[in-house]
Amino acid sequence: MRLSVFLLRIFQILLPLAILATTYLYLYPVFQGCAFPEAKGAETAVSRGEQAPFRLLALADPQLEGDTSIHDARWGSLERIQRTLEGNLDFEQLCRDVQSLFQEDVPQAFRSYRKRLDLWGNDLYLAHVFRSVKWWTDPTHVVVLGDLLGSQWIGDEEFWRRTERFWDVVYRGGSKVEESIMDADTTEVLGADKRWRERIVAVAGNHDVGYAGDLDDHRVKRFEEAFGRVNWEVRFRLDEAKANQNANLDYVAFETPTPTPELRLTVLNSMNLDEPAKHAELRQASLDFLDRKLHQERLTEDTGTVLLTHIPLFKESGICVDGPFFDHFEGHHGGGIKEQNHLSHDVSTSILNGVVGPERRHKAIILNGHDHEGCQTYHSRANKTLGISEQDEHTSQEHWQVQNYYSPEPHTGGFGVREITVRSTMGEFGGNAGLLSAWWDNDTREWKFDYESCICGVQHIWWAVHVLDIVEIALGIGALMAFLSEDISRPRAGRVTITKKTA
Repeated sequence: MRLSVFLLRIFQILLPLAILATTYLYLYPVFQGCAFPEAKGAETAVSRGEQAPFRLLALADPQLEGDTSIHDARWGSLERIQRTLEGNLDFEQLCRDVQSLFQEDVPQAFRSYRKRLDLWGNDLYLAHVFRSVKWWTDPTHVVVLGDLLGSQWIGDEEFWRRTERFWDVVYRGGSKVEESIMDADTTEVLGADKRWRERIVAVAGNHDVGYAGDLDDHRVKRFEEAFGRVNWEVRFRLDEAKANQNANLDYVAFETPTPTPELRLTVLNSMNLDEPAKHAELRQASLDFLDRKLHQERLTEDTGTVLLTHIPLFKESGICVDGPFFDHFEGHHGGGIKEQNHLSHDVSTSILNGVVGPERRHKAIILNGHDHEGCQTYHSRANKTLGISEQDEHTSQEHWQVQNYYSPEPHTGGFGVREITVRSTMGEFGGNAGLLSAWWDNDTREWKFDYESCICGVQHIWWAVHVLDIVEIALGIGALMAFLSEDISRPRAGRVTITKKTA
C-alpha cells in the first residue's frame, strides 16, 4: 500500500470525529442550552422569551500561574561535561556527568517545558471559556470573583506579567472599570451604557492581596492600579418606561407614584474584615465601607442589591465542601489570619443584616468564590414561627439560619438571602461560568434573581480536541506531500523508450 493511501485512509477515519469534537468544543454553550434565566413574574414569564435587563456573567478563581510554578532547566551537567572534555579527560567523571545529564537535567528540562506549555494552554482554555459563553449568552456585565492571579507572594515584575496575560490573553477585549465610575455618586440607567458589556468588575481575593494577616498597602495599591478598587459601588435605575411596561394600570393610575426601582452593584473586599489583621487601618477602611453602604445609607424599598465579594459567609460544616476554618501566623509573624474558608459568624451576620435592611424589605443576592467546588445556600432569619418567643424576638432578630438552596426541606423563615459561591472557572473544575439574572417584578413590586451555570468540561477535553485537530492537519498535509512525491517519481504513461539496434 502506498504511503499516501495509508495516510489518507487514517485522515478519512479521523475526520468525522475531529469535526464533531471541534464543533462541540467551540459551540458547547449552544449545545448545552446555556442561557441567562428569563425574567419571570409572580407565576409566569413577564413576556415569552424576555431577557432580564441585568445579566451578570460571573467567573471565579482563574488563578493565573507564572514563574513561581516553573523550575528553569539549568543544564549543569552539560557545563561539567564541557569542562571535563576541555581539561584533563577523566573518563569516570565524564560518565558521572553523562549519567547526571540524563537522570537529572533532561527530566527537569522536560518538566520545565511541559509546565510552560501547560500555562500557555491554560490561558487559552480560560480565554475559550470566557469568549464562548460571552458570545452566546450576551451578558450586560462581567465579574471575576477574586483570585485573578495565583499567588499574593509574587514580586512586582511577575505581578505585571500575569496582569498583562489577564487582560491581553485570557480576558482579551475586556477593560478595567474606570475610576470615574467608581468615584461617581450617581445612578446610571440600566442598559444605557453599552460599554459595561466590555468592562470587567474585578474582586480582590486572597491570591491577589492576601488574607488579613499578610494583606498590606503595597499589594492593595498594585491590585487597584491593575484591576480597580477593592471597595466600590455603582447603581443602576430602570428605564421608567420599562419599569411600568407590565405594571397593573389601576395601580399606576390611582396609587401614589413610587421611586424608580434601583439595583446597586456592591464590590466588597472581604479579605480583611476579620481580625487579627496585619494593618488595622486597611481593615478599618473595609469595615467603614461595609457600614456606610450596608447600614448607614437609607434605601428605598425598590432598591435591590447584588453583593460581590470573595470569601463565603459563615455556615456550619456539611453544607458546602469547605467547612469553617481559620489558621493564624505565629506570634513572631504578627499572629494575623493566615488562611480562612469562611467569614466569621459576626461579620457574616453584619453583612446579611445590611443587605436586607432593618425592616427586611430589600431584596439581595450575594455572589462569591474561594470554595472552588461551588455552593448555593439560603440564609433566612429566625422568627416566631421557628419557636422564638415574643419576649426573645428582639434579642434573636440577628440570628440567621442557613441551608443548602436546593434542600428538599422548605426554606425556613419569612425572609432570606440567596448566596451563590460560584464554582471555579479553572479546568480542573470544568471551566464553569455563572449566569445571574436580575429583574424588576411589577406584580410583586420587588427585585428578583435567578442563577444558572454553564460548564465547558475539564481542560483535558480542550487539549484532546486540539491535539486531534493538529494530528488531522498533519495527516492531510502528509498525505498530500506523499501523493505529490509518488506522482513525481512514477513513470509517465505513454512514454516509450526506443533503443537503436546495431548490426
